[in-house]
Amino acid sequence: MTISTAIDASAVARVLGIKTEYKNLNPGSVYYLPQRIALIGQGTTAAQSSYDNLKRQVYTALEVGQTYGFGSPLHLAAMQLLPINGDGIGTIPLTVYPLDDGGGSAAAVGDITPSIGTLVASSYIIRANNINSEALSIVVGDTVPTIIAKGIAAINAVAAMPIIASDGTTKITVTSKWQGLSANDIVLEIIGPLPSVSGVTWALTQPVGGLVNPTVDSALAQIGNVWETMILNCLPIADTVALGAYATFGEGRWGALVNKPLVVFTGCNLSSVALCTAVSDARKTDRTNSVLTAPSSKDLPFVIAARQLARIAVMANNNPPHDYGSLAATGLVPGVDSSQWDFTMRDSAVKLGASTIESEDGVVYLSDIITMYHPTGDVMPAYRYVVDIVKLQNVIFNVDLLLDTAEWDGAPLLPDSQPTTNPTVKKPKMAKAAVAALIDELGLDAIISDPATAKASIQAGINGTNPKRLDLAMTVAVSGNVNVKSVDLFFGFYFGTSEVVS
Repeated sequence: MTISTAIDASAVARVLGIKTEYKNLNPGSVYYLPQRIALIGQGTTAAQSSYDNLKRQVYTALEVGQTYGFGSPLHLAAMQLLPINGDGIGTIPLTVYPLDDGGGSAAAVGDITPSIGTLVASSYIIRANNINSEALSIVVGDTVPTIIAKGIAAINAVAAMPIIASDGTTKITVTSKWQGLSANDIVLEIIGPLPSVSGVTWALTQPVGGLVNPTVDSALAQIGNVWETMILNCLPIADTVALGAYATFGEGRWGALVNKPLVVFTGCNLSSVALCTAVSDARKTDRTNSVLTAPSSKDLPFVIAARQLARIAVMANNNPPHDYGSLAATGLVPGVDSSQWDFTMRDSAVKLGASTIESEDGVVYLSDIITMYHPTGDVMPAYRYVVDIVKLQNVIFNVDLLLDTAEWDGAPLLPDSQPTTNPTVKKPKMAKAAVAALIDELGLDAIISDPATAKASIQAGINGTNPKRLDLAMTVAVSGNVNVKSVDLFFGFYFGTSEVVS
């Protein structure tokens, strides 16, 4: 019989006790793992003395700019994840893990030099990585110093600019708002009429001289037991020290006592497959890092990664078994058509560990989103596709929800064949039944395939040397995705019939 626990077993005086407690009557239900994004990057050099380096959940890009400096990597990435039009990660939590400039670092410095002939009233835009300055209006009678002053004002009027403009006497000097190698990715452009029309000629020296990236160890040390499912890395893809730190950290997150695997995304705008895969191909067993590409785009690499991650994270959060192909990363500006990779190039990139995009009508569409994992000789790498890692995250999450509960923790553990009247007893067959119900639900949600075989694989028993240990094992097959569509189309000719017409 079942013994009620509403009244202590030692009580003898007359009393009625009614214990009210929630009972989960829907065991085995699947709950999608709530995605969380960690943003690791620098604030502006000017702002670093005003903020601490503690992690902070943020809600708007404006908040990020106000806290860590407008035009910083953190701010520019947040503008893609939390755009003002709401077309970002929505309710997915975003936590900033701020970095200071590295020791011995330097900013990137470039310049813009105007020279004038016969002036005609005209207007220009100074662009840095597809971020426009205010209009720079030139009128007849302007001198070079006047144009320089107008250019400085036009640049510095836009808070999101990644550069600060200053007077270089005969030129506009531009300096990156943060220090490090990633600042060398800043690209300047002048948008406006030709010199033959306006009478102004512009000479550009692209920003160079950025030195020394910060390390990411202090940021990773703050994550703790929180399940940050995806990390956006604002450091450049060439920073293999940072990638190594992420990979080491990520391997630990797969551990049996942690159970919180994650993926780290880094952007790349290099033009060729060879350049974009140089790092990933050398990291054949790296199942943590993923490089998100946009060949020849002038957007900053971490901006490229942030915008694509905004699409990846939302899909992973709302429909985890669905892949990310054909999602539109609107807001990114693709490189010129001639620099886009064809199928053969994309296929090569995937085999070498780099994600791909396709560009159509000026819109960037996600294609294969993968990690760098591609061991030599492995034709179907287990941890290649990010969507498969998301599926595994959800399996782990739901097994944890099922078994890491007060109902199972410390319950009496008996053999399957032993009768009992204790209502809290657990037996191996009860664990098998609970997991089998979960497997059915995972199959219904398309997170796994062939639940019948998965259920047949379940093994559960009391450990042979530790009577307080329940051993449980199972094998599940994660579902596939429609990535490759192969069609054989046969055709012939119609020759009519042999009918005689009267």
